[in-house]
Amino acid sequence: MLRVLAVDDEKPLLEELLYLLRSDPRVRSAEGASDATEALRRITRALESGPDGPDGIDVVFLDIQMAGLTGLDIARLLSGFARPPLIVFVTAHEGFAVQAFDLKAVDYVLKPVRPERLAEAVRRARALLGQPSQAPEAPAPPAAEPTVPAQRRAAPEVVVADRTPEQIAVELGGVTRFVAIADIAYVEAQGDYARLHTDEGSHLVRIPLSTLEERWAARGFVRIHRRHLVALGRIDELRMDAGTTSVRVGAAELQVSRRHARELRDLLMRQATG
Repeated sequence: MLRVLAVDDEKPLLEELLYLLRSDPRVRSAEGASDATEALRRITRALESGPDGPDGIDVVFLDIQMAGLTGLDIARLLSGFARPPLIVFVTAHEGFAVQAFDLKAVDYVLKPVRPERLAEAVRRARALLGQPSQAPEAPAPPAAEPTVPAQRRAAPEVVVADRTPEQIAVELGGVTRFVAIADIAYVEAQGDYARLHTDEGSHLVRIPLSTLEERWAARGFVRIHRRHLVALGRIDELRMDAGTTSVRVGAAELQVSRRHARELRDLLMRQATG
């Protein structure tokens, strides 16, 4: 069984990747690192322990574009060792595929990560390590995402669409759920992704906040900050103190940027006098 390290500087994506890896019965352990420094520290310990040592790592699932050292930089450093862990790149960008395979990557998995695609990467790593299959092999990846240089493939289209005008589809661990837009209190930007916050929890979708702002304006969602989109009817309090403005949405307190403060106050006043 595999001992793996997942590296991604976007915490929500790292958590989802770890969730999928830990759900695979062929993975013995899955640790996470949120930046290159933390990853190198853990990999160094693994190299000192040796492949068969208690701190060994078999495979590193590695994001490419990170602050500081990139995933490609880490892979180049590891290539200088006699018995480095295998590398699987997990990235939203196709353009690094040629460099990745020049660095002897086992696989090149595109985000958003599909469970069956990740399972195929695990299978390939196990095969290279000579580990027998102890679980049914995952289905082969669709032809739309073969591991060939990016120049030979068209860029995949990633769409997150409303199932109906009142719902949005979200996916986690291969399970698709349909969340009522009326249940969403606010939305938080996380890179190219957005996190939908409801009373029951949160859901990550790969869609920019600006797109949701445009799509949901008619449903009463307003932009209050470059990072936040809020359902107007879910705002419990508007607070203004020492030149700063914030709103309370349930248990969350969210900052309102100066450029949005006056418009938000006017909207709330109109709603109250209605």
